[in-house]
Amino acid sequence: MLRPKGMRRLLIAAPKSEIETIIHELYRHNVYHIEDFVPESESEGLSIGHPLPEASDAASALIKVRAIESACGIDPGSIEVKRKIPASKVREMIRTDLPAIQKEVEDLVNSRSKLEVQKKEHEQRARELEPFTAIPLDLEFYRGYRNFTVFAGHISRDIEIGVPHEEYFSDKVTGNMIVVVVHNEHREEVERILLNARFQALTVPEENGAPADRLQAHLNEIRRIDDEIAAINRRLAEIREQYAEILVACDELLTADVERAEAPLRFATTEVTFISEGWVPDDRADEIQKALVRATGGRIYIEELEIEDDSRVPMEYDNPPFATPMQLLVDLYGRPRYSELDPTVVMTILFPIFFGVIVGDVGYGVILLAMSLGLRRFLKGEGMRSLLKVGTYASISSIVFGILYSEFLGYSLPWETLIFSRHLNIGGHATGHGPQVVELLIFAIWIGILHVTLGRVLGIANARRLHHGKHATKAVIANAGWLGVMWGILLLIWSIFPIPLMPNLTGLPVVLMGLNASAVAGAVLLVAGLIGIAQENPLEIVELPTIFGHVISYVRLMAVGLSSVAIAMTVNYIAIGMLIEPQLDAITLVGVITIIFGILVFMLGHLLNTALGILGGGLHSLRLHYVEFFTKFYKGGGIKYNPFGMRSKFMEE
Repeated sequence: MLRPKGMRRLLIAAPKSEIETIIHELYRHNVYHIEDFVPESESEGLSIGHPLPEASDAASALIKVRAIESACGIDPGSIEVKRKIPASKVREMIRTDLPAIQKEVEDLVNSRSKLEVQKKEHEQRARELEPFTAIPLDLEFYRGYRNFTVFAGHISRDIEIGVPHEEYFSDKVTGNMIVVVVHNEHREEVERILLNARFQALTVPEENGAPADRLQAHLNEIRRIDDEIAAINRRLAEIREQYAEILVACDELLTADVERAEAPLRFATTEVTFISEGWVPDDRADEIQKALVRATGGRIYIEELEIEDDSRVPMEYDNPPFATPMQLLVDLYGRPRYSELDPTVVMTILFPIFFGVIVGDVGYGVILLAMSLGLRRFLKGEGMRSLLKVGTYASISSIVFGILYSEFLGYSLPWETLIFSRHLNIGGHATGHGPQVVELLIFAIWIGILHVTLGRVLGIANARRLHHGKHATKAVIANAGWLGVMWGILLLIWSIFPIPLMPNLTGLPVVLMGLNASAVAGAVLLVAGLIGIAQENPLEIVELPTIFGHVISYVRLMAVGLSSVAIAMTVNYIAIGMLIEPQLDAITLVGVITIIFGILVFMLGHLLNTALGILGGGLHSLRLHYVEFFTKFYKGGGIKYNPFGMRSKFMEE
């Protein structure tokens, strides 16, 4: 907790004859993070290894399987495991069943592609024919003349042509349609008249017969093709239903085969040996070393190397189960470096609290909780499940703060608020004292002060881990200096102006130069803090105004929450008015419709406010952590621990 898993750096060397055995053993244990070999010079006598002989066949088979999965719409991440298939059976399926499945899928996909090309051709022909359906001429009458010219196209308006001609005009189609047949001797004059009316020529389709008949024929072909494509898609769906488990198991096995076969590309080799460096968690290092020695009969050399550069060490989280979902949000900012403190547990506790402070409504919390629990059946994948668990934490916090605020969908619960009131006087019938804005403001600012303080304290701890010697001492003092400046300013203000909800420090006895004890303590902290900041970097002094900006940012906890309450109460005022007013007189049809609309306003309004609450509560809580909190101590940019191997989901050895 707060620290990643400890890692050991191992060097593995063995004869090339043992490479397949070692690769298989490393893959089976799934704990060894390979550090890819990068040759620096030819003089080293080391080169990148060559893939195992079976690499090409395995990669080719894997491409085929994934092509089938893509064609059938199979997502391995969304497939639920009913039973694991033995690896030997999967290999037999690859040899016997896969070719037939591949052949059928390829034929279906090729047929669908041809049909889609045909459909596009018919759609293009239909678009070309559509304007001509407004003109009572067969298509063959538009061409084949020597002495006459036919103009056909869109035009802005009907026109007058002062030369002998034959004209057809229609405004029944978009852009209007005109056809003019004129003798060649008048062609240029007619063309000029048409262009002045913004004439746009159309290509006459190379077909015969009535345009409407030809258009209908193409539309019939499009429908026929759609039916055939639908039949192909149904067959692909049947294949997906029948073979999904088999295909994802084949994908998993072949992926493992390819990764094992291409592993030598990550090793350093000589003519007779291979060498690999990598990382193993502390608690698994002895286990993997013993397994390798046992598998090779002792024909292996393993050395534990010193960690010289912390930036090269892969980072693996070591958090309790309740905190693991929040790792997703920490990774969005950047995975911690190996030497850094891991903020996941802190964020797991504080993120839901901030969300609850903002949303703070029992009704919205229950809706979000139902969504988070219900969507687990439909949304698959580790990332989505983690996000839903975070949503569960946030919803519980919203319910708790809803109880404290005494709020349920904008209504007051049947007890007084246990902390601060956020109820607004909305509507002519509204009563009460309104929201405790000042108290809520102070509450939000104190959350900000404490949150930023925690960030600086963690910054002090991180400075000792990330830096060494004098630089570490300077970094510690600088972080302490920022704390001193912030609390010094706070004590100075507190000594002059009483702060609501807090002890009054203005009445403390004067101890020095007309200043009371609080002011003196604040001045000492302020001066000491400035010195502490300046000793690391004097230019940091210009950043002092950010102290106020970062703390004031937490006011959004109150502002966004009050806006949510305002929307909820407005929805209630409108909806209840629509539900009650028709009852004041005899119920009529209009009254019934009004009641129905009132119910819709109530439901849709609160659903929209729930969505806004999730968006606002989530984004603002994230922002306060990413911008105001993490920047005080956290850098991120760590290397993700990616062990060589796979946790088998669909098959078993």
